[in-house]
Amino acid sequence: MWMALSYACWGISIVLALWMLYDWFKVDTTFSEDVLTSSREGELEAVSEKHRI
Repeated sequence: MWMALSYACWGISIVLALWMLYDWFKVDTTFSEDVLTSSREGELEAVSEKHRI
């Protein structure tokens, strides 16, 4: 039983690794580096915050 569980875990690990590689390739070919490295959300939050001193 433990060997079957071990093989199942290795199989799940391989499937997850392949899924991550596929997603990495898909995102890398869909979006530019400028979009992926932008911090637009942070800029929007900074503009909307109002600090009183």
